[in-house]
Formats: sequence, C-alpha cells, structure tokens
Amino acid sequence: MLAGVWMVTAEAQADGRGWFMRAWCRDELSAHGLEPELAQCSLSYNLRSGTFRGMHYQIAPHGEAKLVRCIRGRVWDIALDLRPDSPTHCQWVAEELTPENGRALYIPPGCAHGFQTLADDTELLYCISEPFCPEVATGVAWHDPAFQIRLPLPVSVISERDQSYPSYSVRPFRVSSSST
Repeated sequence: MLAGVWMVTAEAQADGRGWFMRAWCRDELSAHGLEPELAQCSLSYNLRSGTFRGMHYQIAPHGEAKLVRCIRGRVWDIALDLRPDSPTHCQWVAEELTPENGRALYIPPGCAHGFQTLADDTELLYCISEPFCPEVATGVAWHDPAFQIRLPLPVSVISERDQSYPSYSVRPFRVSSSST
C-alpha cells in the first residue's frame, strides 16, 4: 500500500431485512490518523465497462482526502502518490471495489485518484474532505511512463479532459504534503 492510503473494510450488520453499514466514521478515521472531516459526498455513474476517469487531484491548500466505495457494479480504483517528499512518490496502488466485498479506498491529500469500470452500470460513492474547487482541480496522464499504471481492460470511454492531461515530467504544478 502507498503511504497514507488505506483499504477500509466496513462490517455490515445483517439480518432478515438485508444489511446496514457505515460509509464514513469520523472517530475511526481519526483513530488511524486520517482526515476525519467531510465536506461533500458525490456519486459517479458510469454506463459502460472500460470507462476510465482520472487521475484527478486538487492542489494544496485545497487537497482532498477521499473515501471511495463502489455501490453498484465493479471498479478498479487507483491511488497515485504525487507528494514529492513521500517514500512512495510516483507509485500507485489499485484495488477492485465491489458492493459485495464492502471495501473502500481511502486516498489522502496529495494523491491523485482514478478508476476504470469493470462492469456496465457502475456507480461510486465519494466521501470527500474538501469542497470541489475548479480553480485548483487538475490531473496527470494515467498512461505516463513515469507511473506505469496498468489497467485491466482497454479504455472504452474517457473524457477529453482526462485524455489531455500532460505527462508528469512537464507538469507545471505543486503538490504539497503539508495538508496530509
């Protein structure tokens, strides 16, 4: 795992009606030294398998911590460490998230996030520590050789914005780990 990135597994409480589990717990996140604030929750619906979104982040001081959970379908969720002073700088980790495995990926500020859908009609829930700030929202090219990110499927759908991010080596950006 990358420095500061955590796999979060919630315990579902099941009975004859189905199940219930927490998607975000301030006290448990704080107990592990993670960002416990919640500024917004967002949903991402993706029609086709192979859809790619990412690699997104916000520049400090608006860096976001994210807890990402798949609530329908299947997703290959990716965290990329862009913190210059991190021991895992330029490394990435990916996990398959599904409603059945109940896992969520915690991504700290200073890391970029992206995902590829592994099934049609995939939906994700994001719990985010900072409000979206378009002036500092940016990204890096997922296919940059500096990262060597491997996707399980060919990319079937990608936005023009995500496709046009520059490579890391020519990126004129700042990522500060002071917000981590």
